[in-house]
Amino acid sequence: MSQAAKLTANSAPVTTSTQYDGIELSIIVPTFNERHNIQQLITRLSASLEDVAWEVIFVDDDSPDGTADLVRRIAKTDRRVRCLQRIGRCGLPSACTEGMLASSAPYFAVMDADMKHDETLLPDMLALLREGALDLVVGSRYVAHRSVGECAASRTMLGRLATKLSQLCLRIDLTDPMSGFFMMRSECLHSAVRRLSAVGFKILLDVCASSPEPLRSRELPYVFRQQLVEESKLDGLVAWEYLMVLLDKLLGHVIPARFISFAMVGAVGVIVHMAILTALFRWEHAPFVVGQAGATVVALVNNFALNNILTYGDRRLRGWGLLRGWISFMVICGVGAFANVTIASYLFRNHTDWVLSALCGILVSAVWSYSITSMYTWKAPQRA
Repeated sequence: MSQAAKLTANSAPVTTSTQYDGIELSIIVPTFNERHNIQQLITRLSASLEDVAWEVIFVDDDSPDGTADLVRRIAKTDRRVRCLQRIGRCGLPSACTEGMLASSAPYFAVMDADMKHDETLLPDMLALLREGALDLVVGSRYVAHRSVGECAASRTMLGRLATKLSQLCLRIDLTDPMSGFFMMRSECLHSAVRRLSAVGFKILLDVCASSPEPLRSRELPYVFRQQLVEESKLDGLVAWEYLMVLLDKLLGHVIPARFISFAMVGAVGVIVHMAILTALFRWEHAPFVVGQAGATVVALVNNFALNNILTYGDRRLRGWGLLRGWISFMVICGVGAFANVTIASYLFRNHTDWVLSALCGILVSAVWSYSITSMYTWKAPQRA
């Protein structure tokens, strides 16, 4: 008798298999402002997984639209539905990880709430994993007979470029390592969880690169649908966050990914600083102290804005929080800025080259800024 034929049904609406007394498949769905998609997704999962003992865990990052409240109301009458509401934390990788760790099922699936992933592929994914020869099944937009639906050509090109870059740290061959739609054995997550970077936008790449052994994988083609309600959450930050995961894995956690991001932003700040200083000191013939001070202020503004978007994207300050963060940043960095100007001016007066003097001042300010603002300015995630 086939595996599927051995599945028996309990009282509606939940079905279980004879092999597992509890849930066989947990579907992890990270959400933020997805209230209008919840019921439709549950309906689609019910239709696709009729002969599977499944549950769906919505991991909600405290959505202001009441997503978590709706999920809890549905869960009162449907025991396949669970809500994990996170307060003061946000980010897709950590949401997926927490959702999987909250489940005791032998198989985990990850998908988005906006219906762009094809839920009818879930039974095929599960059937492949049940056979025992695979650890991971990925829904891919780029294998044979695939379709990216009506996605923009630029996104397709970005995905292909990311695939090429991912081969630097992956030990398995995936055409779509940026896929947010996959299913895996629970032990794969448990063996990799303490090595995860938990940064960036895509958990699949992180799990594959963090696994102590190469995962046995297969990709299945699917149609990447347009989102039905909201616009895509993908933006220019995805490429940056993706790069952070790659760098973190390539460096073996020697240097934290957030520090790498901070340093890269700082490098941009150096360019801004030196451009302003050159304009004031060399072209406008302002005193060096005036030039250094002006360049420091402009660089601080630049670094605050970029770090808020890039380095601390998962804690991004918005609304009034942005103003409070700006004030905090300026107060904390004021000490570093003072040291910057003082040290640079001292070195310059003692016949040190003006470029080297400026760079020494920048280094002092950078160390102070990263150490203190990471503890205070961006101490906890905030939502507008």
